[in-house]
Amino acid sequence: MNFPYLSRYQPVLLSLFRFITGLLLFQYGMTKLFHIPQVAMFANPPPLIWTAGLIELVLGAALMLGLFTRLSAFVLSGEMAFAYFLGHVFHISKEGPPVFLPLLNGGTAAILFCFACLYLAAAGGGAVSVDALMGKESEATSGAFARR
Repeated sequence: MNFPYLSRYQPVLLSLFRFITGLLLFQYGMTKLFHIPQVAMFANPPPLIWTAGLIELVLGAALMLGLFTRLSAFVLSGEMAFAYFLGHVFHISKEGPPVFLPLLNGGTAAILFCFACLYLAAAGGGAVSVDALMGKESEATSGAFARR
Protein backbone atom coordinates (compact mmCIF):
# COMPACT_ATOMS: atom_id res chain seq x y z
CA MET A 1 0.00 0.00 0.00
CA ASN A 2 1.28 3.44 -0.91
CA PHE A 3 0.81 6.62 1.14
CA PRO A 4 1.70 9.44 -1.27
CA TYR A 5 0.27 12.14 0.98
CA LEU A 6 3.03 11.44 3.54
CA SER A 7 5.83 12.19 1.05
CA ARG A 8 5.40 15.93 1.44
CA TYR A 9 6.28 15.59 5.13
CA GLN A 10 9.45 13.59 4.49
CA PRO A 11 11.98 16.44 5.16
CA VAL A 12 10.30 17.38 8.44
CA LEU A 13 9.89 13.75 9.52
CA LEU A 14 13.58 13.15 8.81
CA SER A 15 14.38 16.08 11.11
CA LEU A 16 12.07 14.67 13.78
CA PHE A 17 13.68 11.24 13.45
CA ARG A 18 17.14 12.84 13.77
CA PHE A 19 16.08 14.81 16.85
CA ILE A 20 14.53 11.82 18.66
CA THR A 21 17.53 9.60 17.86
CA GLY A 22 19.87 12.28 19.22
CA LEU A 23 17.71 12.76 22.32
CA LEU A 24 17.73 9.04 23.11
CA LEU A 25 21.51 8.84 22.71
CA PHE A 26 21.93 12.04 24.76
CA GLN A 27 19.99 10.44 27.64
CA TYR A 28 22.38 7.47 27.65
CA GLY A 29 25.29 9.91 27.90
CA MET A 30 23.59 11.74 30.77
CA THR A 31 23.04 8.57 32.76
CA LYS A 32 26.55 7.20 32.13
CA LEU A 33 28.34 10.44 33.03
CA PHE A 34 26.09 12.27 35.49
CA HIS A 35 23.80 9.45 36.73
CA ILE A 36 20.71 11.39 35.62
CA PRO A 37 18.53 9.35 35.82
CA GLN A 38 20.21 6.75 37.99
CA VAL A 39 20.46 3.36 36.34
CA ALA A 40 22.01 0.53 38.33
CA MET A 41 24.06 -0.90 35.44
CA PHE A 42 25.79 2.49 34.96
CA ALA A 43 26.38 3.18 38.67
CA ASN A 44 30.17 2.82 38.46
CA PRO A 45 31.09 2.75 34.77
CA PRO A 46 34.56 1.65 33.66
CA PRO A 47 36.60 4.07 31.49
CA LEU A 48 35.37 2.55 28.22
CA ILE A 49 31.71 3.05 29.18
CA TRP A 50 32.48 6.55 30.44
CA THR A 51 34.09 7.39 27.08
CA ALA A 52 31.06 5.98 25.24
CA GLY A 53 28.85 8.18 27.43
CA LEU A 54 30.89 11.25 26.52
CA ILE A 55 30.54 10.46 22.80
CA GLU A 56 26.79 9.89 23.20
CA LEU A 57 26.33 13.10 25.19
CA VAL A 58 28.22 15.39 22.82
CA LEU A 59 27.23 13.84 19.50
CA GLY A 60 23.68 13.15 20.68
CA ALA A 61 23.36 16.90 21.36
CA ALA A 62 24.82 17.62 17.92
CA LEU A 63 22.23 15.30 16.36
CA MET A 64 19.41 17.01 18.24
CA LEU A 65 20.53 20.34 16.81
CA GLY A 66 21.29 18.93 13.38
CA LEU A 67 24.84 20.24 13.63
CA PHE A 68 27.44 18.29 11.59
CA THR A 69 24.75 15.64 11.28
CA ARG A 70 26.46 13.35 8.80
CA LEU A 71 29.77 13.21 10.69
CA SER A 72 28.11 12.92 14.12
CA ALA A 73 25.79 10.16 12.95
CA PHE A 74 28.64 8.26 11.27
CA VAL A 75 30.75 8.29 14.44
CA LEU A 76 27.74 7.28 16.56
CA SER A 77 26.95 4.44 14.16
CA GLY A 78 30.46 3.07 14.59
CA GLU A 79 30.28 3.49 18.35
CA MET A 80 27.02 1.55 18.49
CA ALA A 81 28.48 -1.28 16.37
CA PHE A 82 31.46 -1.36 18.71
CA ALA A 83 29.12 -1.35 21.73
CA TYR A 84 27.08 -4.22 20.32
CA PHE A 85 30.02 -6.50 19.71
CA LEU A 86 32.06 -5.63 22.79
CA GLY A 87 29.29 -5.06 25.29
CA HIS A 88 26.66 -7.53 24.16
CA VAL A 89 28.08 -10.30 21.96
CA PHE A 90 31.43 -10.92 23.64
CA HIS A 91 30.56 -9.67 27.16
CA ILE A 92 33.87 -7.99 27.93
CA SER A 93 32.99 -7.97 31.63
CA LYS A 94 31.74 -11.59 31.76
CA GLU A 95 33.09 -14.97 30.84
CA GLY A 96 31.41 -17.44 28.58
CA PRO A 97 30.72 -18.05 24.91
CA PRO A 98 29.64 -15.18 22.64
CA VAL A 99 25.91 -14.70 22.30
CA PHE A 100 25.01 -13.34 18.84
CA LEU A 101 21.21 -13.22 19.09
CA PRO A 102 20.14 -9.68 20.11
CA LEU A 103 17.08 -10.94 22.01
CA LEU A 104 19.37 -12.99 24.23
CA ASN A 105 22.28 -10.58 24.64
CA GLY A 106 20.30 -7.36 25.20
CA GLY A 107 21.82 -5.63 22.17
CA THR A 108 18.63 -4.75 20.26
CA ALA A 109 18.88 -1.03 21.05
CA ALA A 110 22.56 -0.91 20.04
CA ILE A 111 21.78 -2.47 16.66
CA LEU A 112 18.84 -0.16 16.08
CA PHE A 113 20.90 2.92 17.03
CA CYS A 114 23.73 1.72 14.76
CA PHE A 115 21.52 1.52 11.69
CA ALA A 116 19.47 4.62 12.54
CA CYS A 117 22.68 6.62 12.74
CA LEU A 118 24.03 5.03 9.58
CA TYR A 119 20.85 6.13 7.80
CA LEU A 120 21.22 9.67 9.18
CA ALA A 121 24.84 9.74 8.01
CA ALA A 122 23.59 9.04 4.49
CA ALA A 123 20.38 11.12 4.57
CA GLY A 124 21.60 14.20 6.44
CA GLY A 125 19.82 16.33 8.99
CA GLY A 126 16.66 17.20 7.15
CA ALA A 127 14.95 20.53 6.57
CA VAL A 128 14.86 21.62 10.22
CA SER A 129 18.51 21.57 11.26
CA VAL A 130 21.47 23.84 11.86
CA ASP A 131 23.11 22.21 8.83
CA ALA A 132 20.17 23.36 6.67
CA LEU A 133 20.45 26.88 8.09
CA MET A 134 24.15 26.94 7.28
CA GLY A 135 23.41 25.74 3.73
CA LYS A 136 25.09 22.35 4.16
CA GLU A 137 21.88 20.47 3.31
CA SER A 138 19.78 20.95 0.21
CA GLU A 139 16.07 20.22 -0.03
CA ALA A 140 16.91 16.95 -1.76
CA THR A 141 19.02 16.02 1.30
CA SER A 142 22.06 16.16 -1.00
CA GLY A 143 22.43 12.40 -1.21
CA ALA A 144 25.03 10.71 -3.36
CA PHE A 145 22.58 10.07 -6.20
CA ALA A 146 21.09 13.59 -6.11
CA ARG A 147 24.30 15.06 -7.60
CA ARG A 148 24.44 13.13 -10.86
